[in-house]
Amino acid sequence: MIGRSISLAVLTALVLASQASAQAVEVAPLAAPDFFSTGARDTGLPPELWRGASGQTMRTVLPLLAAKPLSPAAQALARRVLATGAAGPDDAGRDAGVAGARVGALIAQGGVKDAAAILSRTAGLDQNPVLAQAGAEAALLSGDDDGACAISDKLVAGREEAYWLRLRAYCQLKAGNSGAAQLTFDLAQSQARDPVYGRLMGAKLAGGGDPGAPSLRNGLDYALTRNLGLPVNGPAAPAVAAALAGGGAGPATWPIEGGPGPVKAAMAALAAGDLATAQTMRAGLTGDTLPGATITDLALLDAMISAASGKTDPQTLDRLIERGAVADPKTRARAQQAALLLAALGAPMSPQARGQFASFTAAEAKAPAARAFALDQAGAEKLPGEAALLALWISADAGAAGPAAGDRARIVRGLKAAGLETDARAFAVEGLLAVR
Repeated sequence: MIGRSISLAVLTALVLASQASAQAVEVAPLAAPDFFSTGARDTGLPPELWRGASGQTMRTVLPLLAAKPLSPAAQALARRVLATGAAGPDDAGRDAGVAGARVGALIAQGGVKDAAAILSRTAGLDQNPVLAQAGAEAALLSGDDDGACAISDKLVAGREEAYWLRLRAYCQLKAGNSGAAQLTFDLAQSQARDPVYGRLMGAKLAGGGDPGAPSLRNGLDYALTRNLGLPVNGPAAPAVAAALAGGGAGPATWPIEGGPGPVKAAMAALAAGDLATAQTMRAGLTGDTLPGATITDLALLDAMISAASGKTDPQTLDRLIERGAVADPKTRARAQQAALLLAALGAPMSPQARGQFASFTAAEAKAPAARAFALDQAGAEKLPGEAALLALWISADAGAAGPAAGDRARIVRGLKAAGLETDARAFAVEGLLAVR
C-alpha cells in the first residue's frame, strides 16, 4: 500500500512537471524576423551598421528619402547603407512598415536592383502588402510587368486595397481577360477614385481614345504610360525619375563640362570618377599661369584630388586658406568654403593658418543646431548608421543641390569620424565641385 502511494506521488509529480515544462515552452514567443538583416550586396559596411542608431530617426528619415531628391553624394550614401544587410536599430528592423519604407527609399534613390534583390530574399512577401507593394513597384519601374503581376497574384493579405485592385486590373488586361479587368477597374474606382489612373486605364480598356497627358507618379502609372505609347517625360516622382535616369550602385559622379582649359578638363575627369586621369593631367600642369584658370582654380583642383584620393596634406589646405584671406570677395568665398571642407576631412593646419581660418565667414549652415549636434555625437561615438541617417536627413531637407557649405562640412566631419570615410570624401568632392 505504501509502495502504491509512493508510485502515485511520483507519477503525479512527473505529470505536474511535464505540464509546467509545456507551459514554459508555450509562453516563449518566437522573435519576429529582422527585415534589415537581409541585404542586397556587399557594401563594405559591417553587420553592426545600425548599432546604437535611433529607430525613431530611421522612421523619420526613410519617408523623406522616398519623397525628396538628393545630391549624387547623398544618393550614393543612401544606396550604400540601405542595401547593407545588418540588424535594424531598436525594434525598427522587425517593423514591416519600416522595412517597406527602406525598400521604397532605395528605389527612389536609384537602387531598383538592390531593392529587388532584397525582396527576392525576403520570406513571407505574400503576407505583407507593404513589402509586396515595394516589390511590385520595383518590378514595374524596371520594366518587369510580369514580375509585378506575379507578386500581385501570390498576395494573400491586403488584396482588396486600392493599389492591388488597380494593379490587378492592369495585369488582367495584359493577360487578355478584359471582362475581369473592367470589373476590377470599376471596383478600384468605386473604392478610391483616382482620376489620373482612371483616364490612363480607361483608355487602355477601351483600346483607344485620348488617354491625356503621361503620368510618372509611381511604377503603375509609368507602366501604363509606357504601354499606351505616351512620351515618358515631364514631372516625375523621385522613384520614377531615378529609374529613368538609370545608374547603379556605384560611387557618386557629377556631370560637368570639361573646359575651357586643362584645369577644368581635369576637374571634369575627376567628377566622372576618373581620379587617375585627373592626377595625370594635374602632373602635367606647371607654373601659376594656365590657360582658362586662376591660382584659385588650381588650388581647388588640388583640393579635389586630395579629397578624392583620401590624402589630405597641409600644403593644399594652406594655399586655400591663403586665397581665402587675400583674394577678391567672390574668390575669397569660394576658397573659404573649400578650405572648410578640406579641414573637415582632417587636413592639418599650422598655427598661422588656423588663425586665418578662424576668421572665415563664408560658409553658412541651415540645419537645426540640435540635428548638427546629434551628427557630431554620432561621429564621436562611432555610430555609422546613426551618422548616415542624420547626414541624409540634412541632405533631404537641402534637396538635389546638396547641403549648405557649413552643413556639408559638418556632414563630412561626422561621417569620417563614424568610419564612413568613402562617403565623407564624396560629400567633400561634391562641395568642392560646387565652388569650382
